[in-house]
Formats: sequence, C-alpha cells, structure tokens
Amino acid sequence: MKILVTGGTGYIGSHTVVELQSKGFEVIIVDDLSNSSIDVLDNIAKISGKKPLFEKFSLTDPEKTTAFFKLHNDIRAVIHFAAFKAVGESVEFPLVYYRNNILSLVNILQGMIDNNIRDLVFSSSCTVYGQPDTLPAREDTPVQKAASPYGNTKQICEEIINDTSQSANIHGILLRYFNPIGAHETAFIGELPLGVPNCLMPYITQTAIGKRPFLRVWGDDYDTPDGTAIRDYIHVVDLAKAHVTAVERLTGEKCKKNVEVFNLGTGNGLSVMEVIKSFERTSGLKLNYEIKERRPGDIVKVWADTEFANKELGWKAEKTLDEMTGSAWKWEQALAKRK
Repeated sequence: MKILVTGGTGYIGSHTVVELQSKGFEVIIVDDLSNSSIDVLDNIAKISGKKPLFEKFSLTDPEKTTAFFKLHNDIRAVIHFAAFKAVGESVEFPLVYYRNNILSLVNILQGMIDNNIRDLVFSSSCTVYGQPDTLPAREDTPVQKAASPYGNTKQICEEIINDTSQSANIHGILLRYFNPIGAHETAFIGELPLGVPNCLMPYITQTAIGKRPFLRVWGDDYDTPDGTAIRDYIHVVDLAKAHVTAVERLTGEKCKKNVEVFNLGTGNGLSVMEVIKSFERTSGLKLNYEIKERRPGDIVKVWADTEFANKELGWKAEKTLDEMTGSAWKWEQALAKRK
C-alpha cells in the first residue's frame, strides 16, 4: 500500500516514514527541502533498511502537483505534513504562511479528487484552540480566534477539509498535535531546523552544545505556577505512531464519519522551566538561559484531553519527559560528531 507523505524529510514526517515502513507500507515523499535536508533519506534508510521514494518540489505549484498525482495514481492515502510552522515567524510574515500552508492543501485535495484518492491524514495543531476557556482542551472544545497566522492557517485548513468532504469523496482524520519534542532512539533522525530554532527543544540542545550563546525564555510573567508558558510535550515517536494508526483506521474503513478529529498529547501540562530542568537532569549540564519579553502569538497555557484518542484510536503516548529531553540531547550530540 503506497502512502504519500508530504514534508516527509521534516521532523515529524521523517519519524512517521520510519514507522510506516516498519509496518510494511511503501512510502513516497514530496518535500521542497525548505526546512530540511536530503540527507534525511539516507538516515531513514539506516533505521528501516529501505530508502523511500522522493520527489522535490513545492506543493504550492498546481501544475507540478497535478503532474505528480497523475504519475503516482496508485497512492492509497496521503499524510500531509508540509507546512511552515513557526508561530513568531507567522506573525512577522503572515502572507508567506497563508500562501504556503493553504495553497498546498488545496492543490493536494484537488490531486486526490482527480485521481480518486480518498483518505487524508492532516497535520493540524493545538493552536486551533487559541487560548481555550477551559482546560484540558477536548476535541469538542470551542475553537477560539487563533493567536497567530500559523494557528489560523490550521483552522482554515481544517475548514477546507470539512467542506471538501461534503462535496467530494474525501475522508479525513485531523490530528491536533500538542508539542512534539525528542528524537529517534538511534539518533539517526531528529529535529534539525535551518537557522535559529523557533521551537524550545532544539534551542535548548543547541545552547547546550555551544551553537547558541544562551537560551531565550519568552516571558516569566504568565499566570502559571513558575511564570513560564505551559504546553503538552509529546515524544515525536509516540506522535509518529499515531499517524500509522490513523492511516490504518482510514484504509480499514473504521471511521465513524467523513472527518474525524483527535488530540495527540500526553494530557499533562508542563512549563518551559520544567522542560529546562528535565534537560539539565538528563544531560547533567547547567543550561545558560535569559528571560525575555513575551513573544507575539504565544498563548499562556494549553494541554490535551487525550481520552477520545486513547479510546477511539487505541493509541496512547507512552514516553516520559526525561525520555524526550534525553533523546533530543543524544541526537544533538550525534549531529556534532558528524561534522
């Protein structure tokens, strides 16, 4: 069974490709390599024993996307990761985010319809909730106004998928991620942002290894126990496994409706300082950090109610925070040895 994974050389995409291949799926990746490296393909092969098929182009290009789907009309399902994902950057460059994240989805859906590909797993985000009135966030928690253009693109994309499923033979599972961190246990793949990281964990590990002079902690005056923002951190391998489960649910005709939504998190809210302390514990290092003003687009706190995903998907996050931070540090050290 051939699965298209867009953004498959990226952080979550590459881990998902490994999990798909371990279950016997054939994978083809489309990625423009705007925030990833072609070397990831070889590193996936080191883990799985098989190098996935790969095509490089931007899915915002309708002609190239149409030609791709025409050539690969034996694709059974699509997992759509390819998107820009930095909250702060989206506030600075909103049009870049709207153009990339929305156009790529529209082109993919058209390609699926034209080639009778029904099943789509969509990489959504807890940012669709905005700052929820009540916590933890459930799948039926009312969606608030997004705090950033990035979050708004995820809200709009979910609406596009829902609308399209009403008029075409499209079935979708929307996976609302909370905050993925960590790396594969082999340290062959992990999070490798190009330039200065926008996400917490690579900023921590790059500071610890000496790539960055210090870690910026964005705000310590939030209404939380230690003043730093609270998120639900989930190991990327746990997250990747949920995508395989979602594909099997779609292709196995087990969905209860055309479009389903699941939260992917641990159900635990942890502060930025708690993540820092975990990293210091697992690495044995003291981290150099400085408190900065709050970053535009960031919310105070959010974590998941995972009961529905646990029961309905039969999936549950298993790895601890120390396993997340420890694996991320192992990955950063492995990167340093390659150079």
